[in-house]
Amino acid sequence: MAKPIVDHELCIGCEICAELCPEVFEIRDEKSWVIGSDKCSTCNCEEAVESCPVGAIELEDE
Repeated sequence: MAKPIVDHELCIGCEICAELCPEVFEIRDEKSWVIGSDKCSTCNCEEAVESCPVGAIELEDE
């Protein structure tokens, strides 16, 4: 299973990922943080990756 990684240099804190996958992402200090990389089965992490307007999220194979 792939795990999400957030590039904090690119992240603009738009909150789209946290809205799509609240068990996986949260916004802290105006950046997205992965809080539950093992929870992608509860949402569509690929949609979060595709929806990020600056391409700050990747899915990395374990």
